[in-house]
Amino acid sequence: MEHVIADLLNQFERGLLTRRQLIKSLALGTAAAAGSGAAAAPAAGFSTVAVNHISYQVADYGRTRDFYVDLLGMKASDDNGRQVNLSFGSEGAILLARNARLAGTAPKVDHIGYTIANWNKDAVHAELERRKLEPRPDTDLSFHVKDPDGFDVQICGKA
Repeated sequence: MEHVIADLLNQFERGLLTRRQLIKSLALGTAAAAGSGAAAAPAAGFSTVAVNHISYQVADYGRTRDFYVDLLGMKASDDNGRQVNLSFGSEGAILLARNARLAGTAPKVDHIGYTIANWNKDAVHAELERRKLEPRPDTDLSFHVKDPDGFDVQICGKA
């Protein structure tokens, strides 16, 4: 695929292709590669398309819920008396506010989940293992790993 792109760019630079023709050819080539069983993850890793959610551990989830709903217009759902999903944005991002598991725990961002393109559970797991990130399964659409500073990062498929 790399040689095809290089050839297209060469033709464009020599004036043999218009900008529109170059873009159309690149788009068609990318679509064809995606449909041909190409690897799920590029060599550089995954393609993040959105913040999936931010998980907060808080002292009083109800107070936190009311703050974000009243001030920022987030929509509350799945309120079970201990935690609530607060959705926002066109991509359906969620702020998950939950009471801390242990009383007296300081409020903190527990983890951030990122949605990646082209979710394939086995391929994602293999890539995380290859990078020695010790993936921890959470759901059928996510794994948790630690970033270089020890922060919990959740890699998610789009649901």
